[in-house]
Amino acid sequence: MVVAVAVLTLVNSGAHPAQARAAATCTGRLAKTVTFSTGELRIYKGRHYACAMTLAKKPGKRRSMRVSLQPRGGRAVVDAGWFTRYAGPITVHALNRCVRASGSVSGVTRSTGWILC
Repeated sequence: MVVAVAVLTLVNSGAHPAQARAAATCTGRLAKTVTFSTGELRIYKGRHYACAMTLAKKPGKRRSMRVSLQPRGGRAVVDAGWFTRYAGPITVHALNRCVRASGSVSGVTRSTGWILC
């Protein structure tokens, strides 16, 4: 019943999953930006969490994009697929822990070392 109500609400409101995704962003302060030829990797730091996104330099056409964020001593969280603007945001618990991040757009990849320590 709840699922049916949610589906009807989305259909009636005209919302589309891509539109809902377009509103997503990281919270916290921008801690680091890594630029590369096809896009940029942005890492944000909040009180207890770190967040990362990979943004395409020229949004529009679908292309392979990926963002990864790993806290020291933990598993990496990854968002990968064919996107038009960005991959992510992804968030990890990073209270008193370093993180490392990587991002790619159309096969061009850039990474950080351990940061936010």
